[in-house]
Amino acid sequence: MGEGSACRSCPADQSVRMSMNQLISLQAAIDLIQQGKALSLAGTEATLDKLPAGNWIAGTIPYFMVAEGGTVVQDDRVFATDLSDVGNVTLACYGASELEGIAGHAPDNGFALTIIPAASETHRRFSAEAASYKDAFLKPTVGWIAGVHLNDLGKASPKVYDGRTATKHTDRAVVAYVALPEDKLVQVDIVNLFEPDGQDTLRFHDTSFNVRECEVNGEKVNFAEYVNRRGLAHGQLPLVGDFAGAHVNVSLQKVHADHVDLYAPVFPGVDYHFASPVSDYAAAFRSRLADQDTSGTVVSCNCILNFVFGELEGKAIGGVQGPATFGEIAYQLVNQTLVNVRVL
Repeated sequence: MGEGSACRSCPADQSVRMSMNQLISLQAAIDLIQQGKALSLAGTEATLDKLPAGNWIAGTIPYFMVAEGGTVVQDDRVFATDLSDVGNVTLACYGASELEGIAGHAPDNGFALTIIPAASETHRRFSAEAASYKDAFLKPTVGWIAGVHLNDLGKASPKVYDGRTATKHTDRAVVAYVALPEDKLVQVDIVNLFEPDGQDTLRFHDTSFNVRECEVNGEKVNFAEYVNRRGLAHGQLPLVGDFAGAHVNVSLQKVHADHVDLYAPVFPGVDYHFASPVSDYAAAFRSRLADQDTSGTVVSCNCILNFVFGELEGKAIGGVQGPATFGEIAYQLVNQTLVNVRVL
């Protein structure tokens, strides 16, 4: 189980119960760790470095959705998800060649809350391979991709933390397995604002983050030239793949002269379209979340690209709270979505 020796959550102390998801001070996070709580944490590297060893996992990010309205940027607070009352929690840590073990060691009834650092080999391999892992769609893997402040891109590397030893990694996955009681079930909700634009159909020949050629309506073209010709190099609109009726986004990272870098891989045999524009992200999220039952929410995360392109700083989008991340995990890697994990 790749450094996966178990560490179990302690019984809940009702006198110190906190909200399931909450942005808290560093000292409050330390107190929870010292009380033996089983936690998933998010914050900046400088903040997470100050946490003691305990029953927790974490990833770096300074962007958070909060209940008091919108997404905020914080560099000295910690977003804490208390898993202690949800189920029986065990922790694990996997290298890039061990990722099949995430689903392989997951509980039969529960979920694997997983954090992976962006732009790592672990990120690349999980993105390309997760859908093929045995039991990948029977034992839910959920979570997010750790990142950095956008001003620090290229200067700092995303990190994940194995709290058992309070050690950080640039190329491993950390996992909190949550085994649920027999009378509980997990539900994974994906809020995707984007719909296919109904124009050209694109197909790709390889599973890849870096695309030179593709087929557009059956004709082979240079993908970068096509993106530029359609005026889509700004990257605001993702590709939307049709996976047996489910829409899975792939976001553009950078358009070069002869190829395009993506935030997630495209897959052969899948029909893709570019997305239709979304005029008001905040209003669209509020509408979608108002139509969804968010009771029993344990974990939520939203994409940093929605935060940037939707100008969501300070704008309320609904009752969910959690990090705004460099990618979301809902069985496999997804982009430009909001993922909500509920226990019912």
